[in-house]
Amino acid sequence: MELNLSGMVGQSACLAEVLRVLAKVAPTDSTVLVTGESGTGKELLVRALHANSRRAGKPFVPVNCGAIPRELLESELFGHEKGAFTSAVRTRQGRFELAEGGTIFLDEIGEMDLSLQVKILRALQEKEYERVGGDKTLKADVRIVAATNRDLETEVAAGRFREDLYYRLNVIPLHLPPLRERGQDILLLADYFLGRFCRQKSRPTLTFSPEARGLVLGYPWPGNVRELENFMERLSILCDSEVVGIEDLPRKILDHAGVAPPPPPVALAEAGFRWPTLADLAEKSMGLKDFMDTLEEKLLIEALGKASGVKNQAAELLGIKRTTLIEKLKKRNMAGD
Repeated sequence: MELNLSGMVGQSACLAEVLRVLAKVAPTDSTVLVTGESGTGKELLVRALHANSRRAGKPFVPVNCGAIPRELLESELFGHEKGAFTSAVRTRQGRFELAEGGTIFLDEIGEMDLSLQVKILRALQEKEYERVGGDKTLKADVRIVAATNRDLETEVAAGRFREDLYYRLNVIPLHLPPLRERGQDILLLADYFLGRFCRQKSRPTLTFSPEARGLVLGYPWPGNVRELENFMERLSILCDSEVVGIEDLPRKILDHAGVAPPPPPVALAEAGFRWPTLADLAEKSMGLKDFMDTLEEKLLIEALGKASGVKNQAAELLGIKRTTLIEKLKKRNMAGD
């Protein structure tokens, strides 16, 4: 049976090994601990784990343990009874109840307080918990999957993470490699993200020049897949042409490769350019429309000459679309075949 990868992209050997383990563990209820640097796509991997499990038709509930204030996290996870604390004006379900029958994903679990780790351990081992301020024991029919970008063995040694919880979580370890170790996956992901963002913005899909592809592939991407995705979105908005060149890449990518940034365009005045004046119109005995038509026709003829009549190349020289060029040529009976 083919894996539902929930948008995961890549063909590298290291990612293939992760997916091989995922295919084996997904149908079970074993606890999984996903590790990897920030931005490697740990939540996407956990969603794929859920999508290929027997719990796929039930809720998938993610909780970012590092983003919720510590004093609120217990209530967020287990819920609370009315009057449990000052602002508890009504009974509230926690994420464990919302995930009933499905999967709860505890992201950045290394940020969790030791006091709360004890209650997570109980939920793992005994499959039960209480709401904050409550005395009724509730059952937890959920699969717990955790993730962290911290080294939990180091955290255990430093006394910041419970050893018993670490071993209970680490039944099946899955380590997502950083993007810099995934080789050609960088370009596969870049093309995937760029195509997606271009479709969203209803513009032709951008492609990379060979030089730009080489620099994108060679950059270490410290922010991993998240950084690459954000950059592709930026390109889909800011890149003016349909080919991404090295001039469209950020300075940090050029600096890493030791490539000097392209020189800025020469100012027209510095290039000896002179804007036409009213005196030029008078000298040619032309009105503005005739003058502009003549100027455009001369540029069209020059571009076609330089491109040996190849319209795609001529349009590129003029900085216009091929269809626009053909319309202008037809208007002047210059379209040819």
